[in-house]
Amino acid sequence: RKRDKITAMTKLIILIIAVIIVVAVVGFVRRDRGQGTGPKGYDYKKKPFFLSRAEHECYDALMSSVGHEYYIFAQVHLPTIVDHKINGQNWRGALAHINQKSVDFVLCDKAYIAPKLGIELDDRSHERPDRIDRDHEVERILKTAGVPLLRLSNHGKFDSAELAQKIKTALDNSAEQGGVK
Repeated sequence: RKRDKITAMTKLIILIIAVIIVVAVVGFVRRDRGQGTGPKGYDYKKKPFFLSRAEHECYDALMSSVGHEYYIFAQVHLPTIVDHKINGQNWRGALAHINQKSVDFVLCDKAYIAPKLGIELDDRSHERPDRIDRDHEVERILKTAGVPLLRLSNHGKFDSAELAQKIKTALDNSAEQGGVK
C-alpha cells in the first residue's frame, strides 16, 4: 500500500513536470514563429527614445522658433489631422489609405488646437522610390484637406530664426492659395 502511494505520487510529479515542459516548449515555439505571449499573440517593449536625434533637434528648434505661438505635436498620424468621412466615398477605404501614414510634426493653434501646418523632416530615406511615392501621396492628401506641408531637409542642425521664417512663408503661401491660416 505504501509502495502504491509512492508510485502514484511519483506518477503525479512526472505528469506535472511533463505538463510544465510542454507549456514551456509551446511558448518558445510560438515566439520563434513571431507570436508572443500577449492576448493577441504579440509582445512589445518600450522604445528608448520617442524621436530620432535629428527629429529631437528639429523639435527643439521648432520650440525655440514658434513654441510660444503654436503647440507642436510629433509623429502625428494623418487620421488625427484629416477627416476621411467625406460624403460619396468609401469611408473604410479612405481610412485604410491614410491609416499608416504620418508626418513628423504638426503645428496647431493654441486657441482651438486646430492643425495649421504639417512638417516633414527629410533624410536620405526620402530619396528611395517607394518613399518618394509615399511623400507625394501625403502631400496630395494634406493639400486636398487644406493642411499645408513644409518639407525640411535634414542637414544636422536647425537655425531657429530660419525655421521661423520658413514656417511663416509656408503659412502665408497657404493663406494666399485659400488654405488654412
